[in-house]
Amino acid sequence: MPAATPSAASPPVAAAMLPAGAGYSRGIGGFLPRDFSRLDALGVVAIALLIGVGYYPALQGAFVWDDVIFSEEPVIHAASGLWSIWFSPADIRNEGHYWPIVYTTFYLEHKLWGLAPVGYHAVNLLLHFVNALLVWRLMGRLTVPGAWLIAAVFAAHPLHVESVAWIIERKDLLSAMFYLTAMMTWMRFVDEGTKRHYLLALGLFTAGLLSKSVVVTLPATLLIWHWWREGRVTIADIVRLAPLFAVGFAITLADFAFYTSRESLDLGYSIAERMLIAGRALWFYLGKLVWPVDLAVIYPQWEIDTGDLLAWAFVIAAVALAAALWFSRRWTDRGPLAGALAFAVTLAPVLGFIDYGYMQFSFVADRFQYLAGIGVMAVLIGSAARATRTLPPAGQTGARTAAGAALAILAVLTWQQAGVYRDEVALFSHVVSLNPNARDAHLNLGSALLTAGRTEEGLVASRIAVEQRPDTPGPYTNLGRALQGQGRFEESEEQLRRALEVDPRHLSALQNLAELYRKQGNFAQAIEAYRAVLAIQQDYALAHAGLGHTLYTIDRHEEAIEAMERALALRPELPMAGGLQIVMGQAARKLGQFDRADAYLRRAMAIQPRKIEPLLELAELRSLEGRHEAAEAYRRRARELHPNNPAALHTVAESLRKGGRTEEAIAAYQEVFAIDPDSAPAHAGLGMAYHQSKRHEEAVRNMERALELQPDLAVAATLRVFIGHSLRELDRPEAADEQYRLALDVDPRNADALDHLAMSRFGEKRYEEARKLYVRLADVQPNSAVTHSNLGAVLHHLGRNEEALASVERALALDPDLELARVGRREVRKALGLDAP
Repeated sequence: MPAATPSAASPPVAAAMLPAGAGYSRGIGGFLPRDFSRLDALGVVAIALLIGVGYYPALQGAFVWDDVIFSEEPVIHAASGLWSIWFSPADIRNEGHYWPIVYTTFYLEHKLWGLAPVGYHAVNLLLHFVNALLVWRLMGRLTVPGAWLIAAVFAAHPLHVESVAWIIERKDLLSAMFYLTAMMTWMRFVDEGTKRHYLLALGLFTAGLLSKSVVVTLPATLLIWHWWREGRVTIADIVRLAPLFAVGFAITLADFAFYTSRESLDLGYSIAERMLIAGRALWFYLGKLVWPVDLAVIYPQWEIDTGDLLAWAFVIAAVALAAALWFSRRWTDRGPLAGALAFAVTLAPVLGFIDYGYMQFSFVADRFQYLAGIGVMAVLIGSAARATRTLPPAGQTGARTAAGAALAILAVLTWQQAGVYRDEVALFSHVVSLNPNARDAHLNLGSALLTAGRTEEGLVASRIAVEQRPDTPGPYTNLGRALQGQGRFEESEEQLRRALEVDPRHLSALQNLAELYRKQGNFAQAIEAYRAVLAIQQDYALAHAGLGHTLYTIDRHEEAIEAMERALALRPELPMAGGLQIVMGQAARKLGQFDRADAYLRRAMAIQPRKIEPLLELAELRSLEGRHEAAEAYRRRARELHPNNPAALHTVAESLRKGGRTEEAIAAYQEVFAIDPDSAPAHAGLGMAYHQSKRHEEAVRNMERALELQPDLAVAATLRVFIGHSLRELDRPEAADEQYRLALDVDPRNADALDHLAMSRFGEKRYEEARKLYVRLADVQPNSAVTHSNLGAVLHHLGRNEEALASVERALALDPDLELARVGRREVRKALGLDAP
């Protein structure tokens, strides 16, 4: 910082390049303007525009990466969460620090706008705007030339994007706000000696520490300010600052103890290695501040070699610069050294002298110099502003033009960098483009791509992640997810099992394994896997949701509702919340609890006002109640909601077909064809409707057309089965069996195809083939009494009566009233000579 004339009262600022501030009031902190001029107002508007334009892409951004620490945190969602935030910080599962003010803001915002990211982004932008104004006022308070320009550069600099556009870095913004206000309040205390300013400075400093403990350096920075101001540091200065040092030490030590209790970390660097890290990091930060290009979210982690002379050159250069600034103070001023010291001291906690978690990823990060860079900006811009005063008017005009151009360039760079935080695909694509070996970058990119439905790309990224981190479960889990998305279930299970070999308690692997079992129809195994997840973490909402879906599928409706209600109680804003409400409505309807079903479906409609599924479910419910006019009204609303959307019209047609209103369904499918004649799903549905109407020729023709248009339809196996059923009705049994075989090629566990093909083989007296098919069917439907009874009949015809008896006994254990099994048992026992003839 260029030196000011030391005096008890700061004179009005006279900026050389652009407006600085007016004088200061006698208000708290000494940073409120006494005579706020029109020029000042224009300066405020200009800073607001720089931030608004530069950070506009951030307002479009979603939650990314560590944002889940608060966005998926039950403490933030719970009404009682404030108590945990302040008095039981360990309740915040993924946060290793005690920063309650940050999480209090997230808690309050959640109560205002839920999990709409734009609200959180807007607050971050507002805090950055406030901090820019505080920098302006601080520079004015210090009488640094070019105070407004320093603040404008601070506002527009792309190095700050990480702190502003990434919501979880709210801690940088809040701690900086308290730091700056505490600093100016301390200056006011020194000028006026009032106790209230002293206590307020101490309180603001404490608030900063409770936002992010990195501001522990403030008392040291204030000592630098005292030296810059007076040319010396007195015993009185140290005594007055001692309580700030004590509070900073106590809170930071407590936070460090809490951190190490949750994440024990010992990276094992020697003192010499830590000096090399710090020396290079200082120059790295200075370089990015002056030339902010190729800004990375995760910078490559350089090698540390104490025998590398070039590495020591960074340390030697830093010491040499400090010495040069010290000796030059006599014929220049103390400002440049003060600014450099403030820069280094503010960065000190993240220079590698103490281990912290992010050092496992990189030794540097843009967000670490959100505050520190102010010292360098003050030196460089203040010196330029002072030099500009000596120029002729034309030179000063040129300087202002250059400053405006520089601000415009910075704003453009900020706009580009803010776009990186649009979503996780953009974020991690950016990471791997600049640092392909970044720890977990391909893992996170793979996960983001899979969530976005980009399965092929996700598969590629996941394979790279496995190569990079074969000793961790995450890459195998992602690879399992990707393979599952392609229907490659056996390969998926193999990868998920490998993840669990690395970590048997890896929640994501267990959850995805449960989902795999559910998709395969292995419902008992799915339930077991979901419960294994919940045994590890009882409040895992996705496991409750998946368990609920599975229980619904096997007609355990009350248990299904209980599980899904638990999921929504834990995370009301689950992405599938509307779908869960629909399934609960369906379950309640099947239980005959129509009022309860109505409540669930209305909630689904409120969550998904542009979706037609809740309307169609309500229509079905009204039909069951005999309120046919109300049912038709809901269907009409569904049609009107998306009148020209073939997918929406198809959904209406499906609802009519499943409700048994086949003629209306056929007409609705024709509406789809009027818009999209080659809609494979509509041909599939129309074929099913024709099958229900016993118009089997038309059924076969339409279902085959659907498979011709889209061979990989999700319902391809089901279509093959129903084509087979229609062909049987048309007395074409061989063609029907071929369709059942094709269905099993698509889905080897398709129960209908196995059952009908087994019955066909039994009828043809090809008993061994029938037995193999029934064994497969029993694996798919282990609780089907009819399947075990049929297997017993086949075994009886093969002369394997002891096995046959076991099968029919199993059938009767499942369904004691099954007459088919009773008859079979009598026949088998007679064959074994167990009953009298």
